[in-house]
Amino acid sequence: MTRPDASGPARDGSARAAVDAAFRSDWGQIVATLIRVTGDWDLAEEATQDAFAQAIARWPVDGVPRKPGAWLTATARNRAIDRLRRDKVGAAKLQELAREPHQEESAEPPDLLRLMFTCCHPALALDAQVALTLRTLAGLSVPEIARAFLVSEAALAKRLVRAKSKIQHAGIPYRVPPAHLLPERTPAVLAVLYLLFSEGYAATAGDELVRRPLLAEAIRLARLLCALMPDEPEASGLLALMLLTDSRSSARIADGVVVPLEEQDRSRWDAVAIAEGVGILDAALRRGRPGPYQVQAAIAACHATAATAADTDWRQIATLYGTLRELNPSAVVALNQAVAVGMAYGPAAGLALVDRISGLTGYPLLSATRADLLRRLGRRSEAADAYREAISRATTEPERRYLAGRLAEVS
Repeated sequence: MTRPDASGPARDGSARAAVDAAFRSDWGQIVATLIRVTGDWDLAEEATQDAFAQAIARWPVDGVPRKPGAWLTATARNRAIDRLRRDKVGAAKLQELAREPHQEESAEPPDLLRLMFTCCHPALALDAQVALTLRTLAGLSVPEIARAFLVSEAALAKRLVRAKSKIQHAGIPYRVPPAHLLPERTPAVLAVLYLLFSEGYAATAGDELVRRPLLAEAIRLARLLCALMPDEPEASGLLALMLLTDSRSSARIADGVVVPLEEQDRSRWDAVAIAEGVGILDAALRRGRPGPYQVQAAIAACHATAATAADTDWRQIATLYGTLRELNPSAVVALNQAVAVGMAYGPAAGLALVDRISGLTGYPLLSATRADLLRRLGRRSEAADAYREAISRATTEPERRYLAGRLAEVS
């Protein structure tokens, strides 16, 4: 299945924009609700996609409804009812679907949180849990998720099919688990939330680098998780990380071009979010059980609380990345540490670490980081080659424009 295509010269621009906005904000909620009622994951996705196809056809003619989300939910529900009638399912399920209340009228946990915990059932492999949730919760396409996982689209598609089949045949319940089962689900749920946030903060494809609805949804769900698990410091660490990172969002893009951290207008950073993030992080660290999200939040706090770029404590950040590598050894963390080392001890030290990294072939930020370190070293010709490679691997237009500007500087 693919994201609805609202392109085409005959489409009204405002209606197309409304469909795109509704897709980003409402896809997950609609799919989650239909899964809860029908128990059929494929039906839920197909009915929701049909609803968006209807919106593409009708909204330019009839106008955008006053409540696009409600219109799409009702249309998707009707599509599901039609499909169930054709399949001659029991009258009880049809009646249940027909009288389905809005989420806000129910005292049950939010459907999105229920969907997340179901996708993160321990019977599923961690990579399948995350991929399935990103597909059903965030509406990310198979190519988008495949890029996030650094795997082929075919492999990712098979992973999704296997995950859905396992949920169906193993009878995995669609619910938030009881309190005594929450800890074993926590790592996967946190991973899902973080990937959801990451896709919102730095989209893997498209014209826009930042996807605000995904960011907002990830933060909202993280708040819900913290309320559900108040004694889990890593949940708090993740929420703090999100708040501290998102606090810089408004300064990251200028005239459609990415603005590097050191050049951002810090007066545009969200001081309220920074204060809240630091407070949540401090409370989490006082529990004495540090984990990867708390360490990353501490790194984000170093950036967010520096009055100027020159005041950034890069040596502390490099040390924290070393701690993070001990907790979560990965090539991406090693790349981030190389950046910090390059800022703390000079670009030559950072480049030496970058050149030792393996397992990131094709990763867009690898060549971009190498290009930046070469530029700082004055090795302009090599930097230009690296920037050209980075441009060829960049997945969003703001990133390409930024890299093209850097390439012009060294060419």
